[in-house]
Amino acid sequence: MTGLWEKLDLSHLGCMERNAVIEKIRQQVNQIATNVTAIHPLVPGLADPPTQGELLKALYELTKNVEVIKKQLLKLEKRDDSSVL
Repeated sequence: MTGLWEKLDLSHLGCMERNAVIEKIRQQVNQIATNVTAIHPLVPGLADPPTQGELLKALYELTKNVEVIKKQLLKLEKRDDSSVL
C-alpha cells in the first residue's frame, strides 16, 4: 500500500481543511453510487445468466463498499463535532 501512496500526488489536499476533504470524498462517492445504479438496469441486456449473476454480485459489493465509505465519513464528522463541544 505504501507504494500506491507514493505514486499518488495528494499535495493539493495538504492545505484543505478536513471538512472540505470529507465533502470532496462524499461528492466522489455519490458519483460512484450514481454510476453503479445506472449500470444495474443494463445487466439484463447481456442475455447471459452466468455473466449477469457475476455482474450483479460485483455491483452489490461495490454498493456495500460505497456505503462503508459513507458511514466512515459520518463517523469522522460526528467525532469532529463532539471534540468541538
